[in-house]
Amino acid sequence: MKKNILVVDDELSMREFLEILLTAEEYNVNTAKCGDDAIKMMQDNDYHVLMTDLHMPGMDGIELLKKAKELSPNTEVLMMTAYASTETAVEAMKSGAYDYITKPFKVDEVKLIIKNALEKINLKIENILLKKELQEGYQFGNVIGISNGMREIYDLILRISPTKANILIEGESGTGKELVAKSIHNNSPRKNKPIITVNCGAMPENLLESELFGHVKGAFTGATSSKPGLFELADGGSIFLDEIGEMPLQLQVKILRVIQEKEFRRVGAVKDNTSDVRIIAATNRDLEEAVKEGQFREDLYYRLNVIKVTLPPLRERKEDIPSLANHFLSKYNEELGRSIKRIASETMKILTNYEYPGNVRELENIIERAVALERTEVILPESLPDNVKDKKASISNGEIEIPDEGINLEEVIDNMEKKLLEKSLERTNGVKTKAAKLLNLSFRSFRYRLSKHGFTDDDHESGE
Repeated sequence: MKKNILVVDDELSMREFLEILLTAEEYNVNTAKCGDDAIKMMQDNDYHVLMTDLHMPGMDGIELLKKAKELSPNTEVLMMTAYASTETAVEAMKSGAYDYITKPFKVDEVKLIIKNALEKINLKIENILLKKELQEGYQFGNVIGISNGMREIYDLILRISPTKANILIEGESGTGKELVAKSIHNNSPRKNKPIITVNCGAMPENLLESELFGHVKGAFTGATSSKPGLFELADGGSIFLDEIGEMPLQLQVKILRVIQEKEFRRVGAVKDNTSDVRIIAATNRDLEEAVKEGQFREDLYYRLNVIKVTLPPLRERKEDIPSLANHFLSKYNEELGRSIKRIASETMKILTNYEYPGNVRELENIIERAVALERTEVILPESLPDNVKDKKASISNGEIEIPDEGINLEEVIDNMEKKLLEKSLERTNGVKTKAAKLLNLSFRSFRYRLSKHGFTDDDHESGE
């Protein structure tokens, strides 16, 4: 798109010269002989660049500059004068001028300054669009990321939220399954009704049934009054069944009935209740494998798995780490009453190289700790946990990651051997003969390696 330039000068020859020059550069050029005319033209048109003489009858260039910036803050203003002085240059720049040139000027100089001014405008526009994209297009609640994987998740959330379909969210622990569930609910027609979260693996079967479906007075010892269940409380809204793979088989039958019939029965009751609830379930298990092993009902699996959302682990979307880390920095600045300004580049590099077995939840914990411990206005590497900042090489899912700066192979192997020795002793409660078998080593070789790494008989029970 052609850029619009307004030239203001009381000399006709200068206006004509600049109009010919800039039109030849394929700009749209208008001219005005005074500041009042220029203001009227700016009220009717948008200009990317305003070129104005400093000394003119009536309104001078400085006054025009100030009024132009009030009308159009994003217009870049270029001052021109035959009477240059340090004072006028400083005043013009303080008032918001992009640059300052002295007549007579070189043609190439004018071309270059205008080109640079337009590049600055383009950069401003790109930044505005990027912020808008990040805030609106690539963030739902606290679900954050700009990676291709997360963009696909956002697109899927927008498409499935208005539907009534049940959702199954899969992903490792800490990937943000509950946040996605809440985003689906909050973008759905049910958003003005509650979404209730239940951790199916956190309570025993009898308590979970009562929690989900409620109970009547006298249904069991301690049931001194009737109590509604979460399916009743979530009527018209959504219920999020977290860790659905841990739900006992007997209770799975009752969840299946709720899905099929929209009916359930309180514990100890003789009549059914109805509830209009959208079910969003989540698991970190492979439910298909659980079905094959008889640990999860096949019919319930297919009822829940109408639409599947699979969240990638953080190690597979490392480009999201900076935006997540900065989000958590803002969050814990507010919660902990701190005013840390940023994360140092070296710290961010360490954070990006780490593998995150605990995913986004682990990154959040790391940043919370760093905000609490940091004594400066910048998060430095010293505020990171040792297992994060000292990580020279890592193994994840059978793959070895080598950082750009390289590694000390002998040191890495040595550290790995020491950790395996420690783990084997922990697993066997210090019984060295069993620990040696775990590592497929002879007892003599095991003892030698312990000695090499400085272990003593006092460190663990011998168990020999």
